[in-house]
Amino acid sequence: MSDYSTWYINSHGSTVNIVQINKTVYRIENMTQLETMSERPPLRFWGWGYDSEQLSEEEDTLIDAMVQMLIPEGGVEVSPPQVEDFDLPAPRLPVPEQFQSYVSTTQYDRLVHSYGKSYADMLRMFLRDVQHAPDWVAFPKSESDISDIIKYAEAHNMAVIPFGGGTSVCGGVEADVGEQYVATISLDLQHFNRILEVDTKSRTALIEGGMLGPDLEAGLKEYGYTLRHFPQSFRFSTLGGWIATRAGGHFATLYTHIDDFVESTRVVTPSGVMESRRLPGSGAGPSPDRMVIGSEGTLGVITQAWVRLQQRPIWKVSATVTFSTMKQGVEAVRLISQAGLFPSNCRLLDEMEVQWNGLADKACAMLVLGFESADHPVNAAMDRALAIASNAGGEYQSEEVVYASEKPAPEKTSETGADTWRNAFIRMPYYRNKLIGRGIIADTFETAITWDKFESLYTGVKAGIQKAIVELTGAEGMVSCRFTHIYPDGPAPYFTFFLVGDTTGDLQEVLNKWRTIKAVANELVISLGGTATHHHAIGRDHRSGYEQQTSDLFRHAFAAAKAALDPQGIFNPGVLIDPQGKSVGITGIMKDKQ
Repeated sequence: MSDYSTWYINSHGSTVNIVQINKTVYRIENMTQLETMSERPPLRFWGWGYDSEQLSEEEDTLIDAMVQMLIPEGGVEVSPPQVEDFDLPAPRLPVPEQFQSYVSTTQYDRLVHSYGKSYADMLRMFLRDVQHAPDWVAFPKSESDISDIIKYAEAHNMAVIPFGGGTSVCGGVEADVGEQYVATISLDLQHFNRILEVDTKSRTALIEGGMLGPDLEAGLKEYGYTLRHFPQSFRFSTLGGWIATRAGGHFATLYTHIDDFVESTRVVTPSGVMESRRLPGSGAGPSPDRMVIGSEGTLGVITQAWVRLQQRPIWKVSATVTFSTMKQGVEAVRLISQAGLFPSNCRLLDEMEVQWNGLADKACAMLVLGFESADHPVNAAMDRALAIASNAGGEYQSEEVVYASEKPAPEKTSETGADTWRNAFIRMPYYRNKLIGRGIIADTFETAITWDKFESLYTGVKAGIQKAIVELTGAEGMVSCRFTHIYPDGPAPYFTFFLVGDTTGDLQEVLNKWRTIKAVANELVISLGGTATHHHAIGRDHRSGYEQQTSDLFRHAFAAAKAALDPQGIFNPGVLIDPQGKSVGITGIMKDKQ
């Protein structure tokens, strides 16, 4: 597990903070104003990453080139906020003595827990606009602490928002709960960070819900196992958060969501603890786990889960295939997905995605393809997938197909297009920290659709978003698409859009434009037959789409289940549904756009 240690050192009369993360030491400046009960390294409250992390000189140069391309004349840059820039209202209720050892009301802790990490969340931080800071931030150390907090919240009409790792990109952790609650509590399970048991025979593990991705993988590695669930937010998100939001992970096929790895769950609710039995499968009525998975903190807090593990992969093979058109690539991916090959990586990038990332010297779509196994070579599966891709018009260089086993793979002589795209994908949230201050809108949204409807959704979404950008700015932006996951019956398209929101430093104008485009995107994916979300969750920002996608009867049934577990409706009100007896309505950043 991570070794988090902090020392305050007087160096030439100044205070310096040193943080050790996984044996790497970081030096952090200007830490004297960060008062926190958190034991994790300080998070960047206004953006992505730890406060200590900085872009490299090469990355700064790359971002400057992106800005120059979008804003040749330069423009005004707004500086990131500091803790002292905010004047948060005092907590509406004082913290009783019984909670003072693990409940914080410091400015920093409340800021960290005010928003998730969506573009709008970060932009509002740059605007120094925090209207719904939680009154308390609780860091419970036991289930009895959680139960005590819940009982107090019920008695005093306080809303409770499970925080996870705080990486929500859909308004899932914001304490915007309407006017029917006296105060709000953000519930942070960072102390629930242990692997409690490993069953080597069944290849499963019991893990606490607050464990971060890197800590989880480091702990399992000691046993020779891996969960191998790697969302883009992996470094900062938790197992409980993955389960609550039905997070998508590393595998493009077969094991696409955390659902596939959950064996049982334990949830602390206002009505008591709800725990399911460990079983490989069951036909005993509706599954309690499936009600918990995707509940987004509306039923209670996930404190533990048994998860299915895997051997660490040894045999791997990867390749990059190009297509003259996106249409050819789509057909190849459909055929691969229906061939029963189950590649671990099968991500198709359209022409704009390839062009924007500088992945090829000609217009083309690109397929990043990979297979892996802990048990046997996967060369034959790759050969078959490449044959299918070739028959659909794909081209690849056989010398660039990379095979690896327990022996080291041949050293690469140059970076492939797939390598370049993968690195950009991992680092993009850090780039966005800087782009926001320049008034550049860079955001994504995703959906899933059946193959028969994909072409109309793809063309309709790209045209609709491009039209909205032109109407808002008078200039074309960039709208691209890639597949994150695929299924035999359809893909999960992931759209990215870039545009210049404003060059004068008026970030409120940028926010207004983002909200318009986001509302258009929400409406397009639903009206064209897609889901409101494939793996980003619903939160508050996608709730209008969820209400169009689901029936009134189903939502009433779910509300009744919530009422049984959470009679006072205190858990994350406004996400997914309104609690029975409390009309929260559409809250969050999209409420004026519904």
